[in-house]
Amino acid sequence: MRIPITDYVAGAAVATDLVNTSPTVRADRGEALTGPEALAGFLAEHGLRPDALAGGLTEEDVRQVWLLRREVRAILETATEEHAVAGAAVLTGRAGLAPVLHRDADGRWQWHVPTAPGASLADELAALVGVALFGVVRVLGHARFRACAAPGCRGVFADTSRGGRRAYCAPELCGNRRNVADHRARRRAGSAAR
Repeated sequence: MRIPITDYVAGAAVATDLVNTSPTVRADRGEALTGPEALAGFLAEHGLRPDALAGGLTEEDVRQVWLLRREVRAILETATEEHAVAGAAVLTGRAGLAPVLHRDADGRWQWHVPTAPGASLADELAALVGVALFGVVRVLGHARFRACAAPGCRGVFADTSRGGRRAYCAPELCGNRRNVADHRARRRAGSAAR
């Protein structure tokens, strides 16, 4: 795998989505990565490891990704930039090699971090996420690592939105729940005022 250094947004989305597959976050829905097929689906959603769809994943791959998920969550919950950078360095070091230059489709030189040949899936994901979290800290700042604002949600995320105003780990789920709750509260307040 070659991880582009400048495209940290895609890796940050993997980090956010991976952390939020946990039953800790999904208390009402349970574990999202229930086995090799679910993990292959997760990878496909992010355009990663198309070979995984051919049944090349194992229960051990799933277990290793669960462990990685805990590490990523810990980094997203760090108190300081220094801790976040140190955590990202550990992740990147699991399979990441020295950065190299490769030409993109337009012929321009771009920085990439290749992964070691034969690296495990979890180690490749760790390197991808580590590089992405470096990018978030460098470009956007540590304050972009946030907890979900939805009441009762334990999700965390890296906010890579342009305006930096993202409030929910899963806007389509947590944001929608919050909007429905606010709407119902306004309706109750309007009914009580009559």
